[in-house]
Amino acid sequence: MLFEKTEYKERLKKVKEAMQKKGIDLLVSHDPANMNYLTGYDAWSFYYAQCVLVHINENEPICFLRAQDAGGGLIKTYLQHKNIISYDEKYIHTWPLHPYQYLVEIIKERKWDKSNIGLEMDSHYFTAYCYETIKKGLSNAIIKDADRLVNWVRIVKSNEEIKLMKSAARITEKGMKTAFEVINPGVRQCDAVGEIQKALFKGTSEFGGDYASIATLLPTGKGTSASHLTATEDKFVNGEATIIEISGVHKRYHCPMARTVLLGEKNQKKIDTMKATNEALDAGIAATKPGNTADNVAQKFWGVLDKYGIKKESRTGYSIGIGYPPDWGEQTLNISKGDKTVLQPNVTFHMIAVMQFGDWGVEASESLRVTEKGSELFCNLSRDLHIKG
Repeated sequence: MLFEKTEYKERLKKVKEAMQKKGIDLLVSHDPANMNYLTGYDAWSFYYAQCVLVHINENEPICFLRAQDAGGGLIKTYLQHKNIISYDEKYIHTWPLHPYQYLVEIIKERKWDKSNIGLEMDSHYFTAYCYETIKKGLSNAIIKDADRLVNWVRIVKSNEEIKLMKSAARITEKGMKTAFEVINPGVRQCDAVGEIQKALFKGTSEFGGDYASIATLLPTGKGTSASHLTATEDKFVNGEATIIEISGVHKRYHCPMARTVLLGEKNQKKIDTMKATNEALDAGIAATKPGNTADNVAQKFWGVLDKYGIKKESRTGYSIGIGYPPDWGEQTLNISKGDKTVLQPNVTFHMIAVMQFGDWGVEASESLRVTEKGSELFCNLSRDLHIKG
């Protein structure tokens, strides 16, 4: 068990308070990060239907898993044996049978079928078939969107969570330093990523790494004008830039970072753009403090870009913490104009400046924590354009 039982109980209390405000009696949480947050469950089993049930009047959640994963529930969670319920193998890819048909039976057995039931409607892995099975099987219930209820509870971290993110940050630094070393003209992108991944998994002498929710992102050359490109077997070319976006991971807690490498001679346009980008990031970071909103941070960031006449359409940050594929973001706070989320101590987010200009681009980012009086960066590594002549 990763945390003390008291921490899980405190999380459950906060989730129940949020449920009460939204008029939800029973929450069906499908997001693997939320399942981890509520129970400690951690396994690569999210490609099958699974969930955590939280009833407003029950002292513990129920972890609903495939039968062969029930052992993982016993090992990883704090739950009593009776609250780990598994479904038979007959439900695995045998349409029209579906695991949620058994979930419906469990809800009916507990006489929760006339409740106000909250679902994570926009969660990864929550399919249309999951929804239709619940809607059809629980026709007497009031079904509503839980509206990322657990995700919003997760946004403020405990001190123990912050410790894990700081460990992840040390791994991130090691991975990025490895990237700076191995990205050279003539080296295959896939070979470089192999070394980066090795560093991220090995971690440090104090703690090991884990798999990240997002693959190593490595747009290079003209690819720097696009987002979310991964490595190929192509070789790095002298004179081209490469963006590296990675995250160290410790006990499922992420701490992402992005930097840009330029191979060959200095390119003043890219150097100047990176300087402006860093100035914008610094302005946003300076505005990160309790009581300010995500909008306040965004306004300061874009104020610098406006000064330099730089256009940027995409958001420039999002909350982070626990992560499972395909995303390490919490899907709550956005650092963008108009987001009125109020910052509190121990809110954590990834502030990322993706700058794209037709056939080229640069990028830098920082993961940071809101403190009692301001903010602190998780990582310590120069954001300047890393030039390898």
